[in-house]
Amino acid sequence: MAEKPAPQGRDEASKIKRLEQFRIYYNHTIHPELLRMERRRIRLLRLMFFSTIFMTGVLLFEFYLNILALTLILAIPLGVYISFLLYRIQEFRMTFKPHVVSLILDFIDDGMNFDPAHPLKYDPKRKIEKSQFQKSKIFATKAPYYAGEDFISGRVGEMDFEMSELHVRELSPVENRLDEVFKGVFMHATFPEDARGRVIIWPRRLRQFHTKAIKDFTWEKGQNQDKEINNEKFRELFLTYATEDTHVEGILSEPMQEAIVQYCATTGKEMYMSFIDREIYAAVSEDKDILEPYLFRSNLSFELVREFFEDINLLLRIAEDFDQTH
Repeated sequence: MAEKPAPQGRDEASKIKRLEQFRIYYNHTIHPELLRMERRRIRLLRLMFFSTIFMTGVLLFEFYLNILALTLILAIPLGVYISFLLYRIQEFRMTFKPHVVSLILDFIDDGMNFDPAHPLKYDPKRKIEKSQFQKSKIFATKAPYYAGEDFISGRVGEMDFEMSELHVRELSPVENRLDEVFKGVFMHATFPEDARGRVIIWPRRLRQFHTKAIKDFTWEKGQNQDKEINNEKFRELFLTYATEDTHVEGILSEPMQEAIVQYCATTGKEMYMSFIDREIYAAVSEDKDILEPYLFRSNLSFELVREFFEDINLLLRIAEDFDQTH
């Protein structure tokens, strides 16, 4: 009798298959859109090139004539034209990301356990509220600097969720500057039924930066529960704290632990999670602005799109796993 593949093997095979499907979708749907945006980028560069030559000529002509009145008169249309160029550049940046994100979300929407009555929604200018970020208890900060964009919302299974990119900073205790608290993608999901228990995981190697958050959770009767984690690699990567009445294994399932370990090993990114009764929070660090287009080099890159897809997909898989196992 043939042996059934191990859950870990099935999960890895499913992940590879999903990525292959995304590669096909990229070739047929996203790449043509990137080509269209690439032609637009090249036209913009040409406009900038010829505008630079023209304005340089005008400035040299003004310098040659050395007439103050003429210089002042020409300064007005030149200023207006420079403003027009800056507007065109900003317009390119502002339209590139929403177009690509919308296509990625169409792919994700078709492939997961989403409620058809609640399709994924995208708002490029909105962000998760600061109060929701602080309720996660992952980061102990008043967040005087709190910025974000690319808000995505929907429902996976029976769980409503929202996520966005966030950039959070706080005042340094020793210097007159702002220290980085978190930069990346942050998700919040709500379990539809009453649930009790609180679990928070922090990257072990960054423990020194989260001392206050750990102390705050300990004050709320949280305890170190690393012994409840069976996945050895997960124990090496993360600190796991939970309240005494919480069944950690029931919340952090084995497939979820393995998916997080594999993701962190592959990307080198940091991940945080908390489960506060019915509320689920997850955060993935990202040093650079995701899917921000280049102006002076090509944006025809599968890796550029894949990274954003995998960040979103991992967070939604966490919500889906929790929905299916609870």
